[in-house]
Amino acid sequence: MRKYITKKYLNKIGACGEAIDKFEEQYGNKKIDKIEILNELIKKDKLDWANWLIVEIMERWQCLKYAIYAAKQVIGIYEKKYPEDKRPRKAIQAAQKVLKQNTKKNKIVAVYAAYAASDAADAVYTTSDAYAAAAAAAYAAAYAAAYAADAAAYAAAYAADAADDAGEKIRIRILKYGIKLLREG
Repeated sequence: MRKYITKKYLNKIGACGEAIDKFEEQYGNKKIDKIEILNELIKKDKLDWANWLIVEIMERWQCLKYAIYAAKQVIGIYEKKYPEDKRPRKAIQAAQKVLKQNTKKNKIVAVYAAYAASDAADAVYTTSDAYAAAAAAAYAAAYAAAYAADAAAYAAAYAADAADDAGEKIRIRILKYGIKLLREG
């Protein structure tokens, strides 16, 4: 697992030019501890950058936990408006099952749950972006469990979109949880 971030590494993983320039401006060619960088990004209110970076440096199991956590932080936004629609909640539960037992059967269940949550997000998209984003976060968590760890980035991004209505505190809480996962790593 990557412990340090360098300008060269940021280039390698496809960071945007602005981020690379800011890194070089502040740190030059030094190796900087990943936790230090993430905390600095949070402090400077670069939450989108922090979310992008955190999933780039996480291992698969960390990404999956991160995706599930992010979705759980905002699912209440959706359920408050649509209490009878359990599709997003079932997607989160399916992702949790894969995390506990990474079996083919659990992954298949997660696929179906992901697409059901996606349908829920699509159904409410015109009503409110926050409700759709909360359902989409559940979709992305289940999708991450079934297919690819990089879907965790989408789960956290959708959760961040939904959290915009609830406030910056949820976004920061999600990122802090990610940092905790990296420390456990």
